[in-house]
Amino acid sequence: MRVGSGFDAHRFDAASAPIVLGGVVVDPHRGVAATSDGDVLAHAIADAVFGAVADGDLGSHFPEAESQNADSMALLAMAVDSAARLGFRPTSVDVTVIAESVRIAPHRDEIRSGLASVMGLDVAMVSVKATTTDGMGAIGADEGIAAMAIVVVEAA
Repeated sequence: MRVGSGFDAHRFDAASAPIVLGGVVVDPHRGVAATSDGDVLAHAIADAVFGAVADGDLGSHFPEAESQNADSMALLAMAVDSAARLGFRPTSVDVTVIAESVRIAPHRDEIRSGLASVMGLDVAMVSVKATTTDGMGAIGADEGIAAMAIVVVEAA
């Protein structure tokens, strides 16, 4: 068994709407500045998968120039496939979204289901949580959104 952690953050950019988390539109009126679809949740999980198998990070696998408008759930699927080629499969994921005004609760079940499907997990092994920074820092000032993830993998 191995454990990896991942983190991603993006600033808000209304011109890039919508905000997508785990492949689900959670805010149709705002977006984030990013080369891909800016899904911080999927990015953090993919980085955690790469970390768990000691296989670089999201940027080394998907350079900015090659990830223009990329579907982050497809990138996550590629991270899981990459781990499988190294002999590992995810067994659980725990992710926390950090945002001041983006609400996760109405979308939690759909996000969990999509992540479970892409990662080959039972939905019971996928945890999606959210928190705020109580007004502190750039996220607290509602300038952006972040996510941190932990993924457990085991030898396949």
